[in-house]
Amino acid sequence: MLGGLPWFHDERVLVGRENAEDAGVYRVSDDLALVQTVDFFTPIVDDPYDFGRVAAANALSDIYAMGAVPMTALNIVGFPVDKLDLSVLHEILRGAADKCVEAEVAVMGGHSIDDVEPKFGMAVTGRVHPERLLRNTGARPGDRLVLTKPLGTGILATALKQGKLTAEEAREMVELMATLNRGAGEAALEVGVHGATDVTGFGLLGHLYEMASGSGLEAEIWMDRVPLLLEDRLRSLGRDGVVPGGSRKNLRFIRDCAEFDPALAAEEPQILADAQTSGGLLLAVAPERVEALLDALGGKETPAAAVVGRMGEGCAGTIRVLPGMPA
Repeated sequence: MLGGLPWFHDERVLVGRENAEDAGVYRVSDDLALVQTVDFFTPIVDDPYDFGRVAAANALSDIYAMGAVPMTALNIVGFPVDKLDLSVLHEILRGAADKCVEAEVAVMGGHSIDDVEPKFGMAVTGRVHPERLLRNTGARPGDRLVLTKPLGTGILATALKQGKLTAEEAREMVELMATLNRGAGEAALEVGVHGATDVTGFGLLGHLYEMASGSGLEAEIWMDRVPLLLEDRLRSLGRDGVVPGGSRKNLRFIRDCAEFDPALAAEEPQILADAQTSGGLLLAVAPERVEALLDALGGKETPAAAVVGRMGEGCAGTIRVLPGMPA
């Protein structure tokens, strides 16, 4: 789709459109680069305040995935002014503002349009030392893969829309999505990981494919090590086909480069391809630094700190999914 478009070449662009990275990076000086990202979507939950919190956490996540510190944000709003009271928009903005206060990010303003349905997100700018930048193309053979949030929000959000979640289950899902990846990003930098990405719309397998192909490696996932939100409920919903369309598309795409062990449960490939909103970070770390990373993540109280697989030599972008870690 982008082929044939004109592009201005600037040697100060360290990360641009050429790679499937989480954000763009622009070098300002030898010790400073700006990291920029934008993300917005339609409501994934009913409560407008929660929608704002989740959307803000989701937009900030790309900055953390690059090893950067977010500094400023701009609101992006589409809102049906003739259909919904402006108090709804106020609550969306309040939720986002509260999350940005938590992240110590200044909201500088934004832009709004009259739209047929609500949409909200943010454009975020962060800072990073160019030599401390994390990318999804830096994984090395033997690296272990560490995940910092459980999977399942796509399937669970679909269940919520269908009235199939309890209030307690819905609250647990919302709080997970509203949790910042700040601690995970800080731990990754403290320990020194080789590669990082956040798990969002393409699901764990889709974002792992980008990491593996970009790093020129193959990947292996151990299903029994993957943390799942509300696991029994999630598995039941997956078996019943309560799955968003985006997650189904993810699985169809990934089947061309993924090998699923026949011993896997029927719902497990779909769970691994489930489109996440404000998911965790996926970190590639040297084996000798795994324990230090797990300790650091524990100190930051991240929602999960699970070793879910490894990278290895082989056909770039190939993924093997096994029931558990080979002996």
